[in-house]
Amino acid sequence: MRALPLIPLLLSGFMTLPAHAANSSTDAADWLNRLARSEQEQSYQGTFVYERNGSFSTHDIWHRVQDGKVSERLLQLDGPAQEVVRVDGHTQCVSGALVSGVGNATQSSARVLDPLKLMSWYDLAVAGQSRVAGRDVVIITLRPRDQHRYAFELHLDRETALPLKSLLINDKEQLLERFQFTRLDTRDIPEESQLKPSSNCRPVAQVSAQAPEAVAGWRSEWLPPGFELVNSNVRKDVDGKHNVSSLMYDDGLARFSVFLEALDGGGGLDTRTQLGPTVAVSRQLTTPRGEVMVTVVGEIPIGTAERVALSMRPQDAQASQ
Repeated sequence: MRALPLIPLLLSGFMTLPAHAANSSTDAADWLNRLARSEQEQSYQGTFVYERNGSFSTHDIWHRVQDGKVSERLLQLDGPAQEVVRVDGHTQCVSGALVSGVGNATQSSARVLDPLKLMSWYDLAVAGQSRVAGRDVVIITLRPRDQHRYAFELHLDRETALPLKSLLINDKEQLLERFQFTRLDTRDIPEESQLKPSSNCRPVAQVSAQAPEAVAGWRSEWLPPGFELVNSNVRKDVDGKHNVSSLMYDDGLARFSVFLEALDGGGGLDTRTQLGPTVAVSRQLTTPRGEVMVTVVGEIPIGTAERVALSMRPQDAQASQ
């Protein structure tokens, strides 16, 4: 669950595309190719607003590409002071409410946005032109072909292909989340002092990536079409008493995580909550390992999240071979 909008960070470094796409979406794929290059080659700084559930926040961002290294710093300008510093996609430090939420997500793997794969689940198109932050943009849409994911709308700067606006929309055409620049400067390269974290930004320990099958211990009997297991790990809970297994699934664009924790005789409450695009569904399951609380968190429809939670099963030795 995102305490600070990470859309620029999620877009940064995960869009590496093949050169060709299907006929009707060639132009859209070309723009996403430009976006991929721009995020890895273009330095910039600016201010953006983030909207979710009718709540707005404003943020400054500094993004510098130098000698092949991508450095990025985000700072929330209103409300609780929150800060994130990342280098080459890896979180270096966080502050405020983010400290407890980063956990093992500090080293998320780069995503390869493959239009040929996404076309099985999304319709990609160039939808028109507009202006954002005083700059001309091209509008790229990614609309789902089923009820298990949301639609995306990207407004890419015509000059640099940087994402100046991003909308997340549900199947009822309701806006779930908005990220939008109000100021973008691509001429003044961020200085070292602007990228330096404040004293409140706490360093985050880096977690080595592990193969999904190495630590999963659980499997899902049902997944939304196109979603695949991309990462899993086992860690201790906040009290250090019990193991919590987590699995991350990805369709090449959207992601959700599943967390499983033994209840050890204690009762757990089934819950369904949604904050903007982010849902959290918890269900108590009876398994051969005992009572387990399963929680699914991610930007997928709540019915889809509930079906995933109810489908989780222990991964026995034979099934894992």
